[in-house]
Amino acid sequence: MLQPNQPIIPFTLPSLDGSPWQLSSLAGKPYLLAFFRFASCPFCNLRLHQLISRLDKLPDDFTIVAVFESSLSELQRYAERHNSPFPILADEGGVIHGQYSIRHSWIGVLKGMLFRFPSLLYAMFKKGYVPLTIGGRMNTMPADFLVDRQGTIQEAYYGRDEGDHLDFERIRQFAWQQAESQSSNR
Repeated sequence: MLQPNQPIIPFTLPSLDGSPWQLSSLAGKPYLLAFFRFASCPFCNLRLHQLISRLDKLPDDFTIVAVFESSLSELQRYAERHNSPFPILADEGGVIHGQYSIRHSWIGVLKGMLFRFPSLLYAMFKKGYVPLTIGGRMNTMPADFLVDRQGTIQEAYYGRDEGDHLDFERIRQFAWQQAESQSSNR
């Protein structure tokens, strides 16, 4: 597993429009690098919706990168409806997921379904995130990495179940700390 103070592992993946997107394009900016399961995952789509709806609580130079373990066609089918202002990328085959040591756990799937059942119902029936197809590994666990302006991981959070992510308040704190340190260095 990746640890704080390690450099990020650079990669290039297809974005929703099919064009190649490089992590190096964020050089000099802080960001959240979030790894997700398959494109139709209700928990993943709910989290994506929550991140997009809270983006206005983060500084302008902070961004998010979402990486799904799905084919581009599956990702386009499920993620385009979010109209995301940040990159959503397809990691078909999970090569980049593997480089970032993203875990796979059937126990995590069961824990998520059991302990996060109200969230699952909300995602499916209230928000419409129904997994009509599963184009990817079902037992992939989420992971979140907070990355500073130097491209160094400051926090690595590996989810314990399919709906376990880094708390948004922690993301917000990190983003504003990065913004404040940038302004004090000027």
